[in-house]
Amino acid sequence: MAISDIYPTALRLLGRPVLVVGGGPVAARRAKGLLDAGARVTVVAPVACDALGRLSAAGLLTWEPRKYVGSDVDGAWFIQTATGDAGVDAQVAADAEAQRIWCVNASDHEASAAWTPAVAEVDDIKIAVNAGGDPRRAMAVRDAVATALETGDLPLRRRRQPVAGAAVVPGSVALVGGGPGDVGLITVRGRRLLGQADVVVADRLGPRELLAELAPDVRVIEVGKTPGHHPVPQVEINRILVEEALRGQRVVRLKGGDPYVLGRGGEEAEYCRQHGVPVEVVSGVTSAISVPAAAGIPVTHRGLARGFSVVTGHDELAEVPARADHTVVLLMGVGQLRASAAALGAAGLPGDTPVGIVENGYLPEQRVTIGTLDSIADQADAAGVANPAVIVIGDVVRVSPFAPAHFRTADYSTTCPNHPRVLTT
Repeated sequence: MAISDIYPTALRLLGRPVLVVGGGPVAARRAKGLLDAGARVTVVAPVACDALGRLSAAGLLTWEPRKYVGSDVDGAWFIQTATGDAGVDAQVAADAEAQRIWCVNASDHEASAAWTPAVAEVDDIKIAVNAGGDPRRAMAVRDAVATALETGDLPLRRRRQPVAGAAVVPGSVALVGGGPGDVGLITVRGRRLLGQADVVVADRLGPRELLAELAPDVRVIEVGKTPGHHPVPQVEINRILVEEALRGQRVVRLKGGDPYVLGRGGEEAEYCRQHGVPVEVVSGVTSAISVPAAAGIPVTHRGLARGFSVVTGHDELAEVPARADHTVVLLMGVGQLRASAAALGAAGLPGDTPVGIVENGYLPEQRVTIGTLDSIADQADAAGVANPAVIVIGDVVRVSPFAPAHFRTADYSTTCPNHPRVLTT
């Protein structure tokens, strides 16, 4: 049988009688798939494997413990052979053909009237692959397609619009953390939801390149903010999310970093729930940790720091430990850098404490500026440091490969924690 002779279709077997002839593991797998489709399954086999026996004992199918007879095909809508005996399978197929019943002959795919594809489900999409009678090849292709759908590389978005006059089914909102900007750092779940979106409410930061991959009819609503400039107030963003979802749209709120780390995601989720809109939160790679890592700076390191604080301005600095062994991460802090450095110094942090600034983390234009608490504000002014940037304050900056040589006078070992080992040359 050539693949060109196959007419792909899907059978609705809900509540309809089907016959499985055979009692081994293959028959069990086929019977399970037919049960999942809602069919009324009868198995004819002298002996049944454990899996089939359990299904029968649970009352999920009927097992006839005997040899096949020609009248077994009577009344069936669909038949699957899996006896392992080519002669028996051929007889079942011939009896089915005589009654114009579709039958899968597991012993002879070339002569079979029907083939069973390799199947997978992603959301409400069912993938079925035939590969010229080569089941391993079909399974490999099926898995590749399913993975591409799961990761958002292939579109999952629904295309059919509701029929005019029909009741609108409420949509949903997904708050997706897009990470620091590199498209490779969005989660698989976030990428998948973005591929399903009808409306994307987008921040200025995050993986903006992914917006260009959206279908032309996906609406992108820009609500990006910059420090001190919020053209779309938060109350308006909340309203947009709910209004679009109540129109039946799948809405993705694409944020930079993580929606629950200084991203006001909690407010948006609460507003959606108050208005009866289903909301999902997809955590993202927060810039507070990932952007320093892009410059080789860990926020904790054995022998240097066992904790860290994330703040957005100098006002909160009075509440964090003013010690070089407690890392302070400043987000959106470039404009307040001089005041923040002075506040930490007044709280007792030594002036020679290392400070690193990472601009545009993970992007081609990434830049790292490293200095001390006393010098960093002047260095930032001279270099024209600008947001988006993450500022890291503490001894962990010494670990960065971008740190000047005199910062790296000791190797803080992970095998002997808390005991600096002097480097030898």
